[in-house]
Amino acid sequence: MEEPNDRRPKLQLSWNDLTWTAMRSSGAGGQHVNKTNSAVQLRFSISASVSLTEMQKEKIKRKLAHRLVNEDEILVRSEEERDQIRNKENALKRLIHLLEVALTDPKPRKATKPTKSSKRKRVDEKKHRGGIKKMRSAKDFND
Repeated sequence: MEEPNDRRPKLQLSWNDLTWTAMRSSGAGGQHVNKTNSAVQLRFSISASVSLTEMQKEKIKRKLAHRLVNEDEILVRSEEERDQIRNKENALKRLIHLLEVALTDPKPRKATKPTKSSKRKRVDEKKHRGGIKKMRSAKDFND
């Protein structure tokens, strides 16, 4: 994941905003996987959220449009761990991370100009390459 960023807002989500579903994990795991509902699916409805402002909701919908289900919900599934509690923690962490990244404003770009030495190096390299090409075409192959 990304490093902590002081520009990223800290979110406090209400438990009422989250819908949890437990299910059986897929893949290997033997008898444990076959008889326990350790996988977790977390649904977060953006428009129904009481924790977010209208501006935050619009920003999230715009930035996470590719992740949305039914044009309004974010779906996070976790089945990496053997028990449901750790999978719930992982899913919640991933959801919060997604929302924080979506709400982070990009760092403003500072316009810069190339230095004199970089301009000089670029022109010198162009002259050098042009000289190489000129030498190729100057050869007389009819001798």
